[in-house]
Amino acid sequence: MATYTERQAGSRLADYLSEHAQVLSIALFFAICILFFSAMTTTFLTSGNLLNVVRQAAPILIVAVAMTLVITTAGIDLSVGSQVALINALAAILMATGIPWPVVVVLMLIAGAVIGGAQGWFISYQGIPAFIVTLAGLSILRGFALLLTEGYSIPIRDAAGFFWLGRGEILGFPVPALIAILIAILGFVVMLRTQYGRQVVAVGSNMEAARRVGMPAKKVLASVYVVSGVASAIAGMLIAARLGSGSSNAAQGFELQVIAAVVLGGTSLMGGRASMLGTVLGTLTIAVIGNGLILMHISPFFTQIVTGTIILVAIWMNTRLFDRNWRFARKKPA
Repeated sequence: MATYTERQAGSRLADYLSEHAQVLSIALFFAICILFFSAMTTTFLTSGNLLNVVRQAAPILIVAVAMTLVITTAGIDLSVGSQVALINALAAILMATGIPWPVVVVLMLIAGAVIGGAQGWFISYQGIPAFIVTLAGLSILRGFALLLTEGYSIPIRDAAGFFWLGRGEILGFPVPALIAILIAILGFVVMLRTQYGRQVVAVGSNMEAARRVGMPAKKVLASVYVVSGVASAIAGMLIAARLGSGSSNAAQGFELQVIAAVVLGGTSLMGGRASMLGTVLGTLTIAVIGNGLILMHISPFFTQIVTGTIILVAIWMNTRLFDRNWRFARKKPA
């Protein structure tokens, strides 16, 4: 018979596995993807390709970190792709007029915060569902980008420092990936170690209860959309810096990749639970799948089918399996 100590250890292990089930499952799925594409193509594990994967994943990860905060509040931001496109185009237009690129970077960060703040105000203070507000934002912001560029790509010239942000390397590692890693670390610290992170989770769990205990619930809810706007601005500028141009057609389908990465990583669409580690793994998984399919000479359009399927399966697992386990774990006596 098992001793009391052994039973206790087994119970603790079972609790740990139940609590971290989704992160462990995405880690396993990520490892399987790596092994699969490594076996299917000889170029997948080359250093050049892996660096290309992390470079291309950087904008998605940056916005996914912010989207984790948004979804933790039981919200969603469907406009991030359009925000990226608008900032991408605006940055190119402003630099084409001769404004120094450091000034443009600051202006774009402010613009991202204003756009996110406007959407957050409608959601938090006017009570309009996030889905409706950001769906409208998706159309409006993409429309502004098209109007400003008339559908053309705007080249960026004589901005070596700006190009370095998108193409440069530090000790052989892409600068965009380093920026994304720093933002992901910041996301970890905010969610795990700060009062603001705890407030975001509380608002997502029960906004009314958070308000009744004195939390600035509406301000917290609005603020996550400001964070999303700033993150989208950073991503838009990194894409412009990498491509050397701004385009209203940038980041098509970007919001789906970001949302897929977040929900695949275990952040609950019902709010109140977040996993930054899961978001990082989800982002890398989405990037690896897209890259691997291209290396296998499969149509890039098939990636959209895979992304949509991942979102559907992740939502199903959220609602049917992991949320149920999480609620059960919360109800267990201490």
